[in-house]
Amino acid sequence: MTTEVVLELRQATKKYAGVPAIENVDFQLERGEIHALLGENGAGKSTLTKVMAGVVPLSSGQMLVEGKPVNLRTPLEALQQGIAMVFQETSLVPSMTVAQNLYLGQEAFFNRLRGVYISAQQFLQSLNFDVDPTATVAMLGAAKKQMVEIARAVLHKARIIIFDEPTASLTPEEKKYFFDLVLNLKARGVSVIFISHALEEALQLADRITVLRDGQHVVTDLKSNFDRARVIQAMVGRDLSQTLYGVRKNTVRPGGECLLSVRNLRMAAMVKNNSLSVFSGQVTGVFGLVGAGRTETFKVVAGLIKRDFFHGGEVLLRGKPVRYTVARSAVRDGIAYITEDRKVEGFFETMSIAQNIYMGLLGKFGSTFGLVSAAKAREVGERWIKLLNVRAISKDAKVIELSGGNQQKVVIAKSLAQEPDVIIFDEPTRGVDVGAIAEIHAEINRLADAGRAVVVISSYLPEVMALSDRILVAKQGKVVVEFAGNEATQEGIMYAAIH
Repeated sequence: MTTEVVLELRQATKKYAGVPAIENVDFQLERGEIHALLGENGAGKSTLTKVMAGVVPLSSGQMLVEGKPVNLRTPLEALQQGIAMVFQETSLVPSMTVAQNLYLGQEAFFNRLRGVYISAQQFLQSLNFDVDPTATVAMLGAAKKQMVEIARAVLHKARIIIFDEPTASLTPEEKKYFFDLVLNLKARGVSVIFISHALEEALQLADRITVLRDGQHVVTDLKSNFDRARVIQAMVGRDLSQTLYGVRKNTVRPGGECLLSVRNLRMAAMVKNNSLSVFSGQVTGVFGLVGAGRTETFKVVAGLIKRDFFHGGEVLLRGKPVRYTVARSAVRDGIAYITEDRKVEGFFETMSIAQNIYMGLLGKFGSTFGLVSAAKAREVGERWIKLLNVRAISKDAKVIELSGGNQQKVVIAKSLAQEPDVIIFDEPTRGVDVGAIAEIHAEINRLADAGRAVVVISSYLPEVMALSDRILVAKQGKVVVEFAGNEATQEGIMYAAIH
């Protein structure tokens, strides 16, 4: 059977300040295929797709569309060639309606708004998308925003659609719907490229898989020739499949001093009479389904949100009651909360790595006469960049320029620079590749071995089981059962979380 190549890159190289983000990469996309692009953070996946989408130009090499050389300088030029990219953060205008976003730039074809809505309604129905064309985009959930992005790409007659981490913010039900959408596009003859850190999605959905490592092409093969172990081996150059998520811990660390205790905590409808304890020298895993009140409990502990004023319960630090109204007070007392949403709450995106880490230090100790020391920021930054192996093109790189895994390491370093005694990790490896996951897990274990009290909130059960000395299962706003890390089973934990 012959296949038709619709997009090809030959010896593609893109350099930033002389440092290659991708180097001599060969890539082919066939008509009507779903092609997964995998690799560690910093492997060059986003750079490669941005080259295809006209966001950044090649430094050297060649790109061909339908066999003809092209030199794309803007996303508009890419769209004219039939290439559209759906970014992780959608590019829709929130204050406009669905229909207005679909036809943005084509208003000359319509002389009244009603015509736009009728046309949009018919078009969305033809795609079997259940989206109200009169709805304001800001009111839509993540999945429906994605539908609008896809509809816009199809409306512009895109023959190639690129997705960057399309399922990162979707619920399991929304993911299933997204998979159906992608298969629908494939049936229409559209070629799809998608970047994902969820290896299972690639193994389930893709026809072919390409793996990049350190900016270079490692392997392209049919999905049927891959399993999880081979993908990881290709991504990191070594086999992490056995060490990354063991079935469960054989031994657990004994608990030391009870550093943190929560008694009968209440916070609106999310936390209901919750009680738990956290001990030094241990990793305490907290597992639960959506709405279990895990994050809200520990945001109360860290002073980020307030518990109920009357009958709100108690938070005790080293046996003494505390009630924080601002996070800085908790930080000064030795409590660090590492957010699950790094892009919104985790860092200052236009500041450098060192400046971000130093801001964490200032959050605890303040600065002399309000002055920020550039030399001190550089010194602190360089130490933590080395400790956590933060990879960047230069030490002065802005955090927004880093890959997701390296951004997460900066967020962690910003809190660890405060030298906390209680460290709360909320979804520490969400949207992070397997290599960075292994490094973050090693740091969590190092902290517990050093006598810190570590809390890991995670909705990924293998992660909880691989890390935790104790596992607390939360349901409907409170902890309902505790397991020892070396005795827990996935079945037992899930049963407690659901029933």
